[in-house]
Amino acid sequence: MANALKALTPLGHDAPVSETIGPVTITENVGVALASLASRLGREAEVATVAQAAGIPLPGPGRAETASYGAIWLGPEQWMIEAPFETHEDIVAVLKPLFGEAASITEQTDAWVRFDLTATDLPALFERLCGHDLRRNGTGSATRTVIEHLGCYVVRRAENQVSVIGPRSSARSLHHALITAAKSAF
Repeated sequence: MANALKALTPLGHDAPVSETIGPVTITENVGVALASLASRLGREAEVATVAQAAGIPLPGPGRAETASYGAIWLGPEQWMIEAPFETHEDIVAVLKPLFGEAASITEQTDAWVRFDLTATDLPALFERLCGHDLRRNGTGSATRTVIEHLGCYVVRRAENQVSVIGPRSSARSLHHALITAAKSAF
């Protein structure tokens, strides 16, 4: 019975799903480790200093940044940190020694699903999905919005690339919403 357990993607497959509908490609991205980072009261400056020294961006409201680490602003002194899963499978074990008691860090990788969308006209697609206006929010923007009654984060990574991060427990519903919108938009 050794190795009886087998990891599955959020959509329940052995490998990530990627679908192309017209000019839109929707890809399940399982290559990212996630952790929430929150500065503890009175330790905000210390967190900023440690993050800068470690190359971890801490963007401001409505923003996301990518580097060797990525970060999405969640709220005042709160971020979702992204790193390659291959090198950061236990992301908390990597971040905790850096920040010590200055920040609260919580593993988030298995709580979320991430879909990366690429297309030439993503704003037209997102007009069908949610109230977030991609036309007014360029590269590096990030927001929390609702897609199919699910609280999601929308991160504009490039002009033609957006990530949608939603609850893993609703991965199939979110995927269905993205596919349906792509079929109706193009």
